[in-house]
Amino acid sequence: MKSLHDIPGEAGPASTAADRLFQLTELLGAMMERGMADRDLTQARARLLWALHHHGPMTQRALADLLAVTPRNITGLVDSLTDDGYVTRRPHPTDRRALLVTLTDHGHTFTTTLRNERDEMAAALFGDTPATDLQTFLTVIETAITRLRDTPPDDCPAPDTRPNPGTGQPG
Repeated sequence: MKSLHDIPGEAGPASTAADRLFQLTELLGAMMERGMADRDLTQARARLLWALHHHGPMTQRALADLLAVTPRNITGLVDSLTDDGYVTRRPHPTDRRALLVTLTDHGHTFTTTLRNERDEMAAALFGDTPATDLQTFLTVIETAITRLRDTPPDDCPAPDTRPNPGTGQPG
């Protein structure tokens, strides 16, 4: 797949690193989309399953907060995942007004399979990478993630609206 970000030029190291990060994001995103489509999952459903896999049973309110979506959105997701046998709602042990969303055996097997596939991909990508190189990579990625998370949306650079010389279109 040819990336829009695989453009030779005279960019500085920071811009080249950003282009590489964009290209990596495109490749990983396409791979994840194919994997989810093969399993009839949306990104939202996969995120909810992954959250339960990592955090254990949670109330719908806690899931909504964790995933930064509305409680109504969570209700729809949990309904569909319940219908498909991935999760179940169970009474909360200490709050009789609340229900806990819990992975079923099928949901647990499914998320364990996803984790194992992730681990296999990680081994294929990084298994022979020297530990010092991998640590440097992690440090750089963590710095970029922190900076992006700490940047208010209004402070992000605006898209380039100058006409493209080749097409006359913006950016």
